[in-house]
Amino acid sequence: MKIRPATAADRAAFIRANTRLLAPRLVPEIQLYQADALVPLWRATEPELEVLGLPPPYWAFAWAGGQALARYILDHPETVAGKCVLDFGSGSGMAAIAAAKAGAARVIAAEIDAFGRVAIALNAAANGVTLEIADADLVGRIEPAWRVVIAGDVCYEEPMAGRVEAWLKSLARQALVLMGDPERTYFPASGLDMLARYAVETVIEIEDSDLRNAAVWRVM
Repeated sequence: MKIRPATAADRAAFIRANTRLLAPRLVPEIQLYQADALVPLWRATEPELEVLGLPPPYWAFAWAGGQALARYILDHPETVAGKCVLDFGSGSGMAAIAAAKAGAARVIAAEIDAFGRVAIALNAAANGVTLEIADADLVGRIEPAWRVVIAGDVCYEEPMAGRVEAWLKSLARQALVLMGDPERTYFPASGLDMLARYAVETVIEIEDSDLRNAAVWRVM
């Protein structure tokens, strides 16, 4: 692995060198640059990542909640068709790509990690879709143009989960807000309506289990 990629071109080269194009198990229609057991990034430890100047590479894996969200959108294209969709904490861009494939008029993939944004661009190109990629922390912002807001696997840390929950509930007054999550520790305990549940094959190294039950929830 190269040390401390800095430019967008460096990041793109790093991603291509340390991942492979693979289809998530639940969403075979989409291909993503993912780390797997055959590439060094898969087993890199946190200290090794710090040496590389690389934040935790959440973008390099197809997380259970994101897979559930993408599956639901592809199976229910009317949810996003013809609408402006915001994918918050987009990661790899998987759910955003699903929205674009399902006929959304405009898809904004919001991701604060610079590596993640490059991964989203590469993944969008690999799937032949067009996404807008935003780098701002959007929590607290409300834009009338957002008709559907989707968020997968955003409840893994307590401070973030609290901020995001309050914001998504405020957005639900004007937009359809969907969350995909395997009910992690900090997932909201109320104010949600479950729309679908999926058994998602995953890998024990990132999810502590090789099978997670992940659901798609409407925020009320």
